[in-house]
Amino acid sequence: MSSKRASGIKPAFWVTVTNLGAHVSTVTAALFTWPLGDDAALIPRTVAIAEAYQALLEVNYERLAHWFPGAFDKPPTPEGTHAELERSGQAWLEGSQLPLAITVKAEDRWRLVGWVNLLIDGPARSAEVGYWLDAGFEGRGLVTRAVTAVLDHAFGPLGLHRVELQTTTNNKRSRSVAQRLGFTQEGVLREAAAFPDERRDDVVYGLLAREWHKATN
Repeated sequence: MSSKRASGIKPAFWVTVTNLGAHVSTVTAALFTWPLGDDAALIPRTVAIAEAYQALLEVNYERLAHWFPGAFDKPPTPEGTHAELERSGQAWLEGSQLPLAITVKAEDRWRLVGWVNLLIDGPARSAEVGYWLDAGFEGRGLVTRAVTAVLDHAFGPLGLHRVELQTTTNNKRSRSVAQRLGFTQEGVLREAAAFPDERRDDVVYGLLAREWHKATN
């Protein structure tokens, strides 16, 4: 889980029907997919997946509140979720955000299991990447694959010069992703993350286009 700036970009993932009830589905169709191998893909995080997205938020917002300060402090509502997805879709069209859901195959459709996002500063040719994944799907390399695809796009077609990754210092999984993908730790922001019961240090990582191209070519 990464990026403290998640309040405007809320996510989605899969849980079992024992948590949600048999009437709730986290499987959705998708007109556009970005393959992450044979078993997974990225799909746009827009109003087209609103029902599945809402179902996932309802059972996961408390867990996410532990990592995203201020973003999940209240139970999600269908109206709020729809509005957030509309804003994400509009930002996508404007070129200031790349909002994506991580999915795995569910027969001929897609099961939402996570979230990856790129906040883009066009004039500066820079961006911040963030991500999170359902606990039941951790350890399968899905986040690494998803962020790799996003970085390829950021430093390729988007022509960005720099991508930043920010997380709390106690988020070992997120920090491992940054290190695995070649980010450089650039500093610690002391007590920058304000949670309801405490303040935590944030760690900032950076990756430059030339570093990514050297590592992947």
